[in-house]
Amino acid sequence: MPDSPPLGRRERKKAATRQAIADAALELFLAHGFERVSVRDIADRADVSTTTLFAHFPSKEALVFDREEEVEAALTAAVRERPDDQSVVEALRAHALTSWAPIASDPRLRQFTALVDRTPALREYAERMWLRHADALGTAIAEELGRETDDLACSALARFVLQVPTLTKGRPDPRAAVETVFDLLLHGWRSQFDAEGGVG
Repeated sequence: MPDSPPLGRRERKKAATRQAIADAALELFLAHGFERVSVRDIADRADVSTTTLFAHFPSKEALVFDREEEVEAALTAAVRERPDDQSVVEALRAHALTSWAPIASDPRLRQFTALVDRTPALREYAERMWLRHADALGTAIAEELGRETDDLACSALARFVLQVPTLTKGRPDPRAAVETVFDLLLHGWRSQFDAEGGVG
């Protein structure tokens, strides 16, 4: 695929403003809790108006998951833009290793996870977001394989793949954990444990 053209000055300024708002929001949420921080507090910290804030983020919850659209686009691109000789599962493995494994080692992840876990509104938002990502990825997989968009196997694979960040969180070697999960997805439980002489 050709490289994307560089962003113009207006687009760069817009992206910088969005990032400043997201950074200010996360800093305040981690310090004071989601409920105790207002949209006005965030706008003031980022030195923007509330109107500008809502032009970038449709809700207070969306401020926490500021990369939501980027994450989904990268997931579907991993499937649709993979090399001709690469399977869907291997393409998603490569994406997980380059995009998710480094995040699993980020020291801020524990704080972020704790913030979401203790805030009902954020947990609900995260669950809805997860389902949207699963639907988008399942559809992309089905289209690439020439199946119906609601194909059960494709939907199941998408949901399994989206569990990888949760499964690798806190593991001493996130990359090895990613490889283990994708080996299981690629080869199956029975074949893996039969090969090891186990009972599946």
